[in-house]
Amino acid sequence: MIQFLAKLFIKDYQNISSPAVRRGYGILSGCVGIGLNLLLFAGKLLAGMISRSIAVTADAVNNLSDAGSSVVTLLGFKLAAQEPDRDHPFGHGRLEYISGLVVSMVILLMGVELGKTSLEKILHPEEVAFSPVVAGVLCVSILVKLYMVLYNRRIGRKISSAAMAATAADSLSDCLATTAVLLGTLAGHFWNVQIDGWCGAAVALFILWSGFGAAKETVNPLLGQPPSPEFVEQIRALVRAQPQIIGIHDLIVHDYGPGRRILSLHAEVPASGDILELHDVVDALERQLNDELGCLATIHMDPVVNDGGMTDEARERVAAVVRVIDPGISIHDFRMVPGPVHTKLIFDAEVPYQCPLPDQEVRRRIQAAVRALDENWSAVVEVEKSYV
Repeated sequence: MIQFLAKLFIKDYQNISSPAVRRGYGILSGCVGIGLNLLLFAGKLLAGMISRSIAVTADAVNNLSDAGSSVVTLLGFKLAAQEPDRDHPFGHGRLEYISGLVVSMVILLMGVELGKTSLEKILHPEEVAFSPVVAGVLCVSILVKLYMVLYNRRIGRKISSAAMAATAADSLSDCLATTAVLLGTLAGHFWNVQIDGWCGAAVALFILWSGFGAAKETVNPLLGQPPSPEFVEQIRALVRAQPQIIGIHDLIVHDYGPGRRILSLHAEVPASGDILELHDVVDALERQLNDELGCLATIHMDPVVNDGGMTDEARERVAAVVRVIDPGISIHDFRMVPGPVHTKLIFDAEVPYQCPLPDQEVRRRIQAAVRALDENWSAVVEVEKSYV
């Protein structure tokens, strides 16, 4: 149904790289979610009144809150699509992440409330009235929610939306909650076993777990998470495809919402090259990154002495002893500056976050290892972390 509606209401619906198409999918999914949740609310409220089941009635109210979550998702996509302005020069894309976080908070709140209600049912069990109408309404609700899980998850993956992923998690939680209500109703009717509260408690725990996962998916980009390895590899491939560029480091990607990424990197170029020619290469590469990956790129040129002689040999020897300290450490911006007493080896050491050693200890060990290679060498090391 979603694909059919997308063909009707979203122009050029297959071009998901377009911000307008992406916004269209988000708004369409929000509208469909509002409509389906309102229908489920009405059906379950009627079933709850017939069966006198507090679990069914609570499930109905939950669907009403889901309609509110769909409104939040819809507004998030509309607000996130606003153009940059004076107060927000990087755009409003992160509002989509915030809307996903709000939905996650609703999931967590639902889990807490369902847990409280279930505990009351466990302490004070009540017989749940059964009728084919109630069972039918609950079965239809489960199928509808499964459909909502599938289309929200599919669209979320298609447009890389954390908000849609949170909505899919919300729908899955609802599906399980309704399944628990149905099982409790059937068990009470056929076996006279009142497990309504226990089923609700189990589902409440799962909902809390799902809500935590959905919140993490939206909080991470707000706090600033590293880009995906696939995206990093795309950047590296484009940069290294230029024969004038012999290395890349200090890559940083800032995410201001889907389709709003800013990156900076250091490109190593031969120190003996023509500065104007190399500058033209870097300018063209910045435009290429913008055109092909949709990123506003800033590239800093680092001249590297690559004479195939003493500097290269020293770099390889230092890189080898550094890897002994920790296999994940790499070096770049390597220079040799001869002096009257010592030759300074100036370079940066990129240390992985998994390294158990503090930065000062890493620096001390590298300096000691370099001095052990040659007593006339003195290492000037800048220890840094990777942002990818």
